Amino acid sequence: MKNENKMGVMPVNQLLLNMSLPMMVSMLVQALYNIVDSIFVARVSEDALTAVSLAFPIQTLLIAVGAGTGVGINALLSKSLGEKNYETANQTAMNGIFLAVLSFILFVAVGLFAVKPFYLSQVKSTDSEIYTMGISYLSIVCICSFGIYGQLIFEKLLQSTGMTFYSMLSQLAGAVTNIVLDPILIFGLLGMPKMGVTGAAVATVVGQCVGAVLGVWFNLKCNHELQLSIKGFRPNAKIIGKIYQVGVPSIIMQAIGSVMTYGMNLILIQFTSTATAIFGIYFKLQSFFFMPVIGLNNGMVPIIAYNFGAGKRSRIVKTIRYSLVYAFMLMFLGFLAFQLIPAQLLGMFEASDEMLEIGVSALRIIGVHFLIAWFCIIAGSVFQAVGNGVYSLIVSVARQLVILLPAAYILAKIGGLALVWWAFPIAELMSFAVSTTFLVITWKKVISKVPEN
Repeated sequence: MKNENKMGVMPVNQLLLNMSLPMMVSMLVQALYNIVDSIFVARVSEDALTAVSLAFPIQTLLIAVGAGTGVGINALLSKSLGEKNYETANQTAMNGIFLAVLSFILFVAVGLFAVKPFYLSQVKSTDSEIYTMGISYLSIVCICSFGIYGQLIFEKLLQSTGMTFYSMLSQLAGAVTNIVLDPILIFGLLGMPKMGVTGAAVATVVGQCVGAVLGVWFNLKCNHELQLSIKGFRPNAKIIGKIYQVGVPSIIMQAIGSVMTYGMNLILIQFTSTATAIFGIYFKLQSFFFMPVIGLNNGMVPIIAYNFGAGKRSRIVKTIRYSLVYAFMLMFLGFLAFQLIPAQLLGMFEASDEMLEIGVSALRIIGVHFLIAWFCIIAGSVFQAVGNGVYSLIVSVARQLVILLPAAYILAKIGGLALVWWAFPIAELMSFAVSTTFLVITWKKVISKVPEN
């Protein structure tokens, strides 16, 4: 008989911090290297920054497939460990790795066949510098996506078993590699060729590969909860179905962000390419505050899923309460930064006078939604942890496709570029209302039925 996993016995606040802090640190570093990446690209030219910004929808979709699959793996694996079903836990891990390989093959095809038409739909001309640089950047990111899929899946295996410290180390190694290589490859330092935007893409995929290799190593050498072996492996349709029962809503939910970003790019580029660049900068900056909350979620989900499987309601409730408090604190800092120092934030990206004129008010308006988003993020993770990922999907669809994009389009027609940014706070208010409703339903139908232990 194995000893009880810490997720079932450690004091909840201590456990949440123990699980989440490593992930929050690694996510913060990830956000930092994304920002650093864009800062270096911005020094090439504003067109280079716009080219990378326009790639964001496909990059979001690529990560959505891996991260969403990881959410399904996380929930099922942690629940299986809570039930002491170690055979299912091992099978879940191996089938998750199999799904990562399939995802990589899919995005190789995207890189080979879909990148050119994707950029052409936005910039309308093959002669543009934005088009040329964008094709180079996004093709490399997609065709070499084996690194990001390896990194995402093996990190989820570590997180699911409570080994978030090792997950943090693999993410940190990948991020540091990217940060170090960015200036070397972009500007041609230390005898390397000057590669510009292409160098940024190469630095990104090399960093992802480093993180993936370390993730594999830590799982094989340190993760004793799982026994990973390819010998005799056969895909298990039942387990894959359970992974995707939670994972597909999460994939779609994140992929919707890709659709939203693409739609916003189309709306904004009609005014000026600078507006599109600002939108790209916003995504990089907001990640500095959102990513630690995602790290908090990555620590929270396996705790809830484990105790859901183990039948310990009080630990589930305490985890949710502490998570809400910490998420609010983090997002409030983001709100303050966007209100108080927007010009300084934009200045890091070699902002032109036009970018400052448009961007300062844009960041302040968009930043309002930080005061609401913290609750919606935590609620969505609760739904996923107890197997009701479809609720998160509904909230995301309603927020980004039903409200945000139509609101942005209408506001653009009514008041021009200055009003477009209000679509974000408007959409978040709706998201809050729907998330609250679903959280009440989840409590009544699921959590309240768990034994009070």
